[in-house]
Order: sequence, then structure tokens, then C-alpha cells
Amino acid sequence: MRTDGTAFAASRPFAGTAAFLWTEILVQSNERMAMVTSMVVPGVILVFVEILDPSLIGVALIGAILFSTFTMGQRVLNEAAYLRIDHKANELYLAGPLTPEAYFVGMSVGIMVVYVAPTVFLSVLAVLIVPLTLSTGLLLLALAAAVWLSAASIGYIFSTFFRDNRAIWAYSSLFFNIFGVLAPVFYPLGLFPEPLRPIVLLMPPSAAAALAQSAIGVTTLAPWQAVLAVAGLGVETIGLFVLAIRWARRTVRGE
Repeated sequence: MRTDGTAFAASRPFAGTAAFLWTEILVQSNERMAMVTSMVVPGVILVFVEILDPSLIGVALIGAILFSTFTMGQRVLNEAAYLRIDHKANELYLAGPLTPEAYFVGMSVGIMVVYVAPTVFLSVLAVLIVPLTLSTGLLLLALAAAVWLSAASIGYIFSTFFRDNRAIWAYSSLFFNIFGVLAPVFYPLGLFPEPLRPIVLLMPPSAAAALAQSAIGVTTLAPWQAVLAVAGLGVETIGLFVLAIRWARRTVRGE
């Protein structure tokens, strides 16, 4: 592990982000099959919604956008663990001027750049089908960005807990699908059991989905629910990002 360079990292935080971001883009761009399969889950759910209840296709499209950004965090988890466990490449990267926070941010943004195409495609469909106004579209963009940042932070932090890649796939898929599929992301919050709604309003993807559903008039949020969703999403996104930065520095120092 890297034991020197603390003063350099302190004086130049995020040094090397752009270079590592480009490296990650080049690596991820070779995973063409993974890029195609990234649309499988939201695509299947959209087909079923269209067959079973076409009136909910707008809600499902917005949910698919948020789910797509949320699952980028799963790809951060897999990539970070793969580099650390199988290739030990993180030690090579971090032996140079690349700071720990640049490693995390560069990896996350690089993955997002490569896998953002399905999200853009879904956004175009949402504009045509929902439809979205300019203000609603900007709100959805902000919500998707918050979901992506929180998911990437969670993914990176979780990646450090694994010692075997075989254990990752099951746990990461279970976690991201529970938070992104079972929670009211693809369907209205009103269909979720009322006593449990405060819980899902504290989950980044379902909180963002509830706010987006409220903006297009599908869901009516009580004032306390709106405050809970906004505050929870904001605090969790910022808190998780700060924790991921601190966690990256801590794990590199081997503390």
C-alpha cells in the first residue's frame, strides 16, 4: 500500500483525476457486451409495464432513468474490487502522483461517461412520452446526478469490504435491485405500503423517484414527505461522497 505522498495529496487533492478518468473510459469502452446488457433490467420492466398497465409507462420511464444512474454505482463497486483483488492495479496507480480521491472520482466519472448512453436514450423517450417540461427536465437531471453520486460513493465504499470477487456479484446485485426495483422507483409511491413510505423516502433512488413523480403530477406528496425526500437525498448524497473521499484516503494509508 502507498505510505508516502501525504503532503502531496494534501496540497493537490484530486490530482490526476483527468488522466485516470480517460484511462477508465478507454478500459470501459472495450466492455461492449456489458454496455448492451446495462439496458436489460430497465428494458424488461418497461416492456412488462407497457403490457400490464400502459398508463404507468411515464412513471416507469422516469424510474428507468434513475435506475440506470443508480446501477452505475454497482459498476463502480465491481470495477474497484476487480482492480484491487484480481490485478492489484490500485497499488500501481496509487504509487504515483494519483491521489486516492482522484482514483475514486476518476473511476466513477469514467464509468458514468461510458454508460450514460442508455440514460440519454431513456431521457429522450421520456421527453416524447411523459412529456417533460424544461423545469421538470432540469429537476430530473439534478435528481439523477444526486442518485449517481450517492450510488458511486456507496459502490466504492462497499468494494473495499470484499476479499473475493465471487462474493461480489450476488451481494451487489441484491443490494442494487432491492433499492432500485423493489422500492417505488418504477411504480408510483402511492402503491407502496403507507407505513413504510418514510423508509423508502430516505433511500436515494426512491426519494428521487417520488420527487420526480410529484413534479409530473402522478404522486401527491405531503409537505413532510417532500421535506423528508429532499433533505434525505441531499444529506445522504453529500455525506456519502465525503465519506467515500475520506474512506479512499484511509484505505490507501492502510489505517
